[in-house]
Amino acid sequence: MHTRALASTGRSVSSIGLGTWQLGADWGDVDEADAFAILDASVGAGVTLFDTADVYGDGRSESLIGRFLADRPGHGITVATKMGRRQDQVPENYTPENFRAWTDRSRRNLGVDTLDLVQLHCPPSAVIDDDATYEALDALVDDGAIAAYGVSVETTAQALSALRQPRLSNLQIIVNPFRLKPLDEVLPRAAAAGVAVFARVPLASGLLSGKYSADTRFAANDHRTYNRHGEAFDKGETFSGVDFETGLQAVSELSAALPAGMSLPAATLAWIAALPGVTSVIPGARTPAQARANAAAGDLEADLTAFDAAVRDVYDRLLRAEIHPQW
Repeated sequence: MHTRALASTGRSVSSIGLGTWQLGADWGDVDEADAFAILDASVGAGVTLFDTADVYGDGRSESLIGRFLADRPGHGITVATKMGRRQDQVPENYTPENFRAWTDRSRRNLGVDTLDLVQLHCPPSAVIDDDATYEALDALVDDGAIAAYGVSVETTAQALSALRQPRLSNLQIIVNPFRLKPLDEVLPRAAAAGVAVFARVPLASGLLSGKYSADTRFAANDHRTYNRHGEAFDKGETFSGVDFETGLQAVSELSAALPAGMSLPAATLAWIAALPGVTSVIPGARTPAQARANAAAGDLEADLTAFDAAVRDVYDRLLRAEIHPQW
């Protein structure tokens, strides 16, 4: 597994991390034993970055990670959590007092005195644009409650705004073959500023696994059922905002351009990890086998030239007109 510097924090993280939304909720049920098995398989495969949030299962994901790591002193894992969605996403709720309360809760959940990295969890643009936001985060760093901070964003405009901040450690943004706009400006500017980038939703909520068909159905408590059109939160978080049927067509075409012997998810993760400016890719996993397969993409040396050309062609023909203007 390749590792890369996490901005100026002095830490290095694996090029493939583990997203842990599925350990909390919104992807159907994952029981405790399965959750620990997924975490263990990831670590065994070289993953050194866990990405979570205080609202994943109302703290369940954080608590499971905290318990898992408590039994592994000297584990070397960086835990990146997120805050800001425990109350309505309106600017007046992003106060120093709430920041303190949210981080204190995450510290308890994870069982640590200092959080490795805290990211604002897709806040309103006004919050990202406001220098006072970062002054409040600076205070938490200075007090030792958090070691570093970043911002998880929905849009490239939000990412570019956050990159103005001198103490920003990372950006988290959707990057995958269905979401190429960050390649235009965000990745180059982040690299120039020394800001790490975590590529989230890399497999477009599983669409880029190549396992789904027009007949696929998801559980009622799975966001791929209840948020397909943005009913609960930004629709860009579900299938990257791509219409399911259009996504299936895109998947079919991308599958025809794979290097010999390589699966679509492996090629996708390796392609994202190789993009200049990407620090770590954070796919989720619902089984230990998925976790190990995802991690293996961090050490692939295949020639992805033809796949890259296919990604850009499919995006331009099928997706750009709908997706590019939105995020």
